[in-house]
Amino acid sequence: MFASNRLNLLIVSLGCVLTLNGCSFSDSSGSISDSIGSISDSSSSFSGGSAKYESDVEDYTYAYLKSTSGTTDYADFQNGLSDIAKKRGISDWESDDHTYKGIGKALKKAGIVGVGYETYKKNFGDSNPTKMKQIQQGYDSQD
Repeated sequence: MFASNRLNLLIVSLGCVLTLNGCSFSDSSGSISDSIGSISDSSSSFSGGSAKYESDVEDYTYAYLKSTSGTTDYADFQNGLSDIAKKRGISDWESDDHTYKGIGKALKKAGIVGVGYETYKKNFGDSNPTKMKQIQQGYDSQD
């Protein structure tokens, strides 16, 4: 069913008119390559976009860690994560493994170790063992 919807989207985006004899193109919405590019971008949020999303989370978390001093405002941090997820087409960022792996990578990149690391891991992971494990996996994946 998803493939059928993508095909319909492709047909509509390319200005394709289906007939009994085939398909004739009347490119009314820009170049064909532009249309295909926008379809690829939108479908990446369903599959291959997870790497880009994880990288965005890592960059955001790193910048957030470097710019905050004193007490961390976790609600503000989560609002930023929500914005990133929305941009990437991810509706349930709180349950997405890539969110927490990206956070773990940023913690390692920022040089957070010891008790500080454990505190961030617990707070960013909402004390959830699965989320904390994903943070650890992201942290451990960095050299």
